[in-house]
Amino acid sequence: MKDISIYFKARDYQGAIVEERLSHKIIAHTEGFFPELEKNSIALISCPEYRNGSGPAKNAGESAYFDAFAALNTGEGWNFNIYDLGTIMPGNEIKDTYFALSQVVAELVKNNILPVVLGGTQDLTFALYQAYQHLEQMVNLTNVDYAFDLGDPEETIASNGYISQIMMHRPCYLFNVSTIGIQAPYVKKSEMDLFEKLYFDVCRLGEFNADFKVAEPLLRNSDILSLDLNSIRFSDYENEAGMPNGFYANQVCQVAKYAGISDKLAVFGIFNVQPNDRNLKNNTLIAEIIWYFIDGFAQRKGDFPIGTKREYTKFNVHLEGYDNDLVFYKSPKSNRWWMEVPFPSKNGVKYERHHLVPCNFEDYQAAMQNEMPNLWWKTYQKLV
Repeated sequence: MKDISIYFKARDYQGAIVEERLSHKIIAHTEGFFPELEKNSIALISCPEYRNGSGPAKNAGESAYFDAFAALNTGEGWNFNIYDLGTIMPGNEIKDTYFALSQVVAELVKNNILPVVLGGTQDLTFALYQAYQHLEQMVNLTNVDYAFDLGDPEETIASNGYISQIMMHRPCYLFNVSTIGIQAPYVKKSEMDLFEKLYFDVCRLGEFNADFKVAEPLLRNSDILSLDLNSIRFSDYENEAGMPNGFYANQVCQVAKYAGISDKLAVFGIFNVQPNDRNLKNNTLIAEIIWYFIDGFAQRKGDFPIGTKREYTKFNVHLEGYDNDLVFYKSPKSNRWWMEVPFPSKNGVKYERHHLVPCNFEDYQAAMQNEMPNLWWKTYQKLV
């Protein structure tokens, strides 16, 4: 593994180290010591880069969220290492910060270490995406946000405008973008039309509130999850956006749990963390989001159906008007469902990770009623 210690500054942790709490379990980067990283582990990273935010310049200092996290108890079955790698300090220019973060994330993902990145503004998602350029791997990105953050590719990248930069970046390794928590008052019709034209996935806040399980297949299909803390209602998290509506605290923890369980998800970014925030409620919620994500990671089933599917229950559904049957798979380990979407042979292994689409039992039921599942159709359009 390459030496990534050059990118980090050690965190100055002042809390007590207590047995059975995370302060006792975490292996921390300290002055003169950088941990030797093992596979199948979690790495916590701070990246307080705020220069692309819409507000005035901020002091890029540490937050107290880590102290709140270290004070929590260790979860059941957490038989893997949790590293605190410290802080990637902002570079002379923002592109320097992007470069450092992308290099670190790429190296960690390549070695099967899952980075949890705490920022900074949400444009740091671009750096997470750039990591996959180094890995030369197609990627699914999911944003938890109240707006699309599309932006203009002709303008400078910004915290609320970075998706277009990802879409236009070459070489392109972007397969799909999903957004969970969209609120209609903050979405332009032209943006929604573009997302529909590109067959991207959208889960509105109202749909999530009606049945939070609708977001699970999108999270299970993600490589990168980018959480905007501004998508949480102000009564639960006192953010700068001051959103009266949004996710409740328990809902965003549920999203983190689902994401952690996903075998496919390899990077988790939590952004718009308030710098130097001493708000106990804010820091405790961030700590709990991290905790539930790691608890989900501890419960991974390893049942994403790549390779042999002999142990899976296979369902063939014939739809009138279609030549080929729709194929569904159900995991015996988790009772979760996937759909198989054919892709042209000329694309070879490029799309191998993307033609098995996570879905719900309801998608199978729709197919049984001779209805083409929307997820199947959108994935097929992207593959061809």
